[in-house]
Amino acid sequence: MHVERHRTEHVGWLRAGVLGANDGLISTSSLVVGVASAAGADRAAVLLAALAGLVAGALSMAAGEYVSVSSQADTEGADLARERRELEADPGFEHAELSGIYEARGLSPELAARVATELMARDALAAHARDELGITEASRARPLQAALASAVAFAFGAALPVVVTAVVPVADVSTVVGASTLVLLAGLGAVAARLGAAPVVRGALRVTFWGVVAMGVTALVGRLFGAVV
Repeated sequence: MHVERHRTEHVGWLRAGVLGANDGLISTSSLVVGVASAAGADRAAVLLAALAGLVAGALSMAAGEYVSVSSQADTEGADLARERRELEADPGFEHAELSGIYEARGLSPELAARVATELMARDALAAHARDELGITEASRARPLQAALASAVAFAFGAALPVVVTAVVPVADVSTVVGASTLVLLAGLGAVAARLGAAPVVRGALRVTFWGVVAMGVTALVGRLFGAVV
């Protein structure tokens, strides 16, 4: 049997992973550039800011993803529980409802009724979840998966500015972090676009543009206020 694999199968971890890596790279690099641009900033202060940004950001991303995706999972669970009760209370109405959905998609009334009968005989709740509620296995909310993917991706993205801060002379940190971040952002955007079958150049430019904006504004703030974090 030929089994096709579709890109939507990766949508759960891909969205969280791309968001986490982008956020980790942009936010930590912006923090490093901002602190390094401040008057009197030394390596210890910049490195401390970078490490704090990595740890706090990874935990924040994990918590945020877990809470938001859990809300989606709760909503899906409530809808499925309601559908289960309706199937138990009035299976005839639910059969007619499912048949109507298939008719609206182009099947004849007779064929729609037969398809609904056979699908409900096999797994009535799954049939209604998929065709009435739009809930499929590929799209189901997975809070732990999203949280873990976001945290790991954020830490991965934030690792670059941390390493650069630790090894590059403090006077060159802003320049090296900025340049390396833009290169990595372009690559990350291209990879994400490739995985999602989107235009690669547009994906790379989109991510890089917002990285430039974030680091530029943060560097300006660091120079204006001259504060050492």
